[in-house]
Amino acid sequence: MGQKKQYEKKKSLRGVFFIIFPFVSIFKNSGGKKEKMKTKNKMLILMEIAIVVCSVLLVAIPAIAAEQTTQKISASEVTSASEDETLDIYGNANEDDTIDMRDLTYVKLIFFGKKSETELADAKYDGKINPLDFIQIKLIIVGKEKELTVVDTADRIVTVKKPLNRIIIGTKSTLETMRSLNIENDRIAGVIKYVLEDELFYPEFSDYPNVGGWHPDVEKILFLNPDAVFFYATYQQDEREQLEDAGVTVLCFDYYKLENYEKETKTIGYIIGKKEEADEFLEFVDESFNGVSERVGAIPEGERPRVYFEYKKGTPYWTIGGASGWHKNIELAGGNNIFGDQTGYFEVSGEEVINHDPEVIIRIEHGGVGVGYGTDDLTVLQGLRNEVLGRPELADVSAVKSERVYATCDELISSITGFLVGTGYMAKWFYPDIFEDLDPQARHQEYLTRFQGLDYDLNEQGAFAYPKEPVS
Repeated sequence: MGQKKQYEKKKSLRGVFFIIFPFVSIFKNSGGKKEKMKTKNKMLILMEIAIVVCSVLLVAIPAIAAEQTTQKISASEVTSASEDETLDIYGNANEDDTIDMRDLTYVKLIFFGKKSETELADAKYDGKINPLDFIQIKLIIVGKEKELTVVDTADRIVTVKKPLNRIIIGTKSTLETMRSLNIENDRIAGVIKYVLEDELFYPEFSDYPNVGGWHPDVEKILFLNPDAVFFYATYQQDEREQLEDAGVTVLCFDYYKLENYEKETKTIGYIIGKKEEADEFLEFVDESFNGVSERVGAIPEGERPRVYFEYKKGTPYWTIGGASGWHKNIELAGGNNIFGDQTGYFEVSGEEVINHDPEVIIRIEHGGVGVGYGTDDLTVLQGLRNEVLGRPELADVSAVKSERVYATCDELISSITGFLVGTGYMAKWFYPDIFEDLDPQARHQEYLTRFQGLDYDLNEQGAFAYPKEPVS
């Protein structure tokens, strides 16, 4: 083992020599007084780069030696993925969904003029491609980089100084995702008030500093002296600008839109140093969807059930259009939202619902009491379902006649849990024969136990859906 380590260290040192050698050669062969005068400034710059490269490489040698098992990639194997799969981190030179040895190969090919420069090739984000980018990519691969430049969901380029040991969380979904990646609690310096109010789901954060609600308290955040603050991409813009003006690093991710979730989770894995944990969690996410999407994908559009979704607390006939996250969940489960050709959240009439004749109705208790993690009593959900079934104007609607009416709560079908669990419940309600073997509650339990670290038994606790099983 000792001889192997010595060999790896010598091999890494040879890499230092081969990077510095061109600069030394330039210096040695630039003879002639006039030529020396003309090239003096250029050579000084080259020598400075050589010194920096040498210094950084010597620091990086232990990490580089530890990475010798990484697969070597030839130039012919370097390929680019589609734009939708691109991991938006500088250093992802070949613009696929990860940063690995392919990117190191690719950026070297750019440096030597064999490949065209890509947007993310400038790993150091200093406006040029040079050996410093080689080192930065290598350090990212082994998780030893001191800074990382990313493009967040708000399409902002942000350079993060690492490690992040004091993080402020301005969204519940960000904290839920970080907890899925096993973030250390002592790295969280403050949380949004909705986390503190949700003691059942976030018991370990009940005494953490409160940074406010939908519009966080900028002064409180500054007092807590964070290394970085995480906000929504589509909201909290005023607070973001105030913090940035004060020199605070702000990163914006949503974590509630399925189309961005995989990329956002991979990105945050790199940012907080939890890349392997992100990969493991995303495997679970993929498994959650694949069991549904593969079967649903074979069902023709015209054979998918018409679904009416009603959500406003205490008020009938408020529904959702095609731009909502809940609409996406319905689609993933293989349903056709009867108001999917509209956008937003809006009120309809009973007559409009009758005219669309839904085959399935889902009634949600949104922001309600007596449902979710805090109770095991199904009374509220039963009442919601019975109220819909009892509306005289809906008596001849297909969903009411067949009693395919289901009551649920936003804790089951909103945000991350909705993607992972709620979609499974709906798929089983829509297609009881196709998904007879699907157990959404078991998937929910695995998520809570394995990734959220909660001691919560869904066989004994919780009121999330009624009825759980599909009505035949």
